[in-house]
Amino acid sequence: MSEIKKIATRESYGNALVEVGKEHEDLIVLDADLAGATKTGIFKKAFPERHWDVGIAEANMTGIAAGLATCGKVPFISSFAMFAAGRNFEQVRNSIGYPHLNVKIGATHAGISVGEDGATHQCLEDIALMRVLPNMTVFVPSDATECEQCVRAAAEINGPVYIRTARLPSPVYDARPFTVGKGNVIKDGKDCVIFTCGIMLEHCLEAVQLLAEQGIDAALVSFHTLKPFDDELARTYAAKCGKVFTVEEHSIIGGLGDAVASAICGMGLKHFEKIGINDVFGQSGKPAALLEEYGLTGKQIADRIAKA
Repeated sequence: MSEIKKIATRESYGNALVEVGKEHEDLIVLDADLAGATKTGIFKKAFPERHWDVGIAEANMTGIAAGLATCGKVPFISSFAMFAAGRNFEQVRNSIGYPHLNVKIGATHAGISVGEDGATHQCLEDIALMRVLPNMTVFVPSDATECEQCVRAAAEINGPVYIRTARLPSPVYDARPFTVGKGNVIKDGKDCVIFTCGIMLEHCLEAVQLLAEQGIDAALVSFHTLKPFDDELARTYAAKCGKVFTVEEHSIIGGLGDAVASAICGMGLKHFEKIGINDVFGQSGKPAALLEEYGLTGKQIADRIAKA
């Protein structure tokens, strides 16, 4: 069996910007001295006159992008999630969200899989921060193909968009149907359902296989859009399976788990459980070791579901 190709979603983000930039001459990419890490350097090589490096000044970058948007441009601002959503929250709120300006935020290095950079750079709160903002669309692509779809969709949406990408390479899957605000059924099942997003799809697929070996038929649903959220699909599979689990590389507060909880509230389910980062900060370590430390490997997910 050939090895599954792996590409980091941040790399797909850079490649997608080039392809979309060929079709949209008004697309401008701004970066905060991180073009190598965010992969916007790929866009810079293709369109040097449309790539602006503002230095280590995310708030200024956001203000510049807001100004560009008022002039009819489509700016994509790029940085680490910790800075793009965290350090930058007030500027995103007041300069982009409140006036409903057409600015896109490409946030990479999200989650604990950032690895050795440690807790200060492992943004585990960004989905919660962005979901709470009115007018904000929130994308969390699971692989390189889906990331390109998210970038293309973001360029067409008239309003602010947040795209969360990862440092860690993840498997590239066959293209799935893509509609903003709609999830995808990866595997049907009847005994329980796992809802996931982002690069955790790889580990949930492993968990589904391990559960099948124990005679547990688990459904798996992946959401590339966390706002607007596919409430209907969540309710459909919650009703069908009765037992619901959410898996995310994010705090269990304010992320996918809470989006699902809001959708299925009042359904009287047999079991609902959020699997993610349990209200703690991250720490420095190898990505694989950190995923294991926080209970997010395929085997750990399967064991937890089997016990429940």
